[in-house]
Amino acid sequence: MKDVPPVSISDAHKPVSAASVRSTTVRNKHKDEAVSAPRDGTAPAATPTTTPVTGTRAPTASRLRKEQAILKEAENQFAVFGFEGASLENIANAVGISRHNLLYYFPSKDVLYRRVLDDVVFGWLAGMEDVWREQTDPVKALRSYIHGKLRSSFERPNAAKIFAKEVIAGAPRYADVIASSVKPVLDQEVQAFERWAQHGLVARMDFTHLMFVIWTVTQAYAEHQAQFAILLGKPALDETDFERAEEVITRLVLSGLGQKVD
Repeated sequence: MKDVPPVSISDAHKPVSAASVRSTTVRNKHKDEAVSAPRDGTAPAATPTTTPVTGTRAPTASRLRKEQAILKEAENQFAVFGFEGASLENIANAVGISRHNLLYYFPSKDVLYRRVLDDVVFGWLAGMEDVWREQTDPVKALRSYIHGKLRSSFERPNAAKIFAKEVIAGAPRYADVIASSVKPVLDQEVQAFERWAQHGLVARMDFTHLMFVIWTVTQAYAEHQAQFAILLGKPALDETDFERAEEVITRLVLSGLGQKVD
């Protein structure tokens, strides 16, 4: 087997930070009226569309905890009800604050929704980059990637559900980020496969569609957990189910690429 040079994602195609995306792409279609000060005493947040002023005070620990609580509850409710069905009032009530107060952390429903999607998507992209960076062994890379995607589905299923709902609807509120941040990373991964194929390490196929298949089947274990559990006759999928899924998916992908699987 020939040596193959490392495959890495170029800096020019690394996903921008969630904060950067939020500051440049948020479209406030559902703006709510602003208020003067949050009732919990924390300092008001700069809106995602504003540029931070040098020298401003860093967010307090209390504020960051409250933001994370809001984001966690928003992820739960957007996963169940989608953008249209979820309400700021219900999210605020679940967190234990008023809707009026929530608007100081996230000034509109659209801003909150896109922030949740940012956390989901840029988390996935970071995982992709970590697995593939400087990776010369396709078997090792694919095993790590499939494992990571399934762990995400097991540990954070609502993330995949929110993204799926947005995409099924035609990505009306997030197509810009998918095009600007997800596609460049996908292109780099396809180039990695092409280089492996040139060195005889994997069989040649349409590697873009191969990545679509891997994404789809791994995310199905989040999106269709309830269905799979019912068909398996159990209340919920467990660790063993995900281990078996990982074994099957990895075997299918590696076999399709001409790799021997023990």
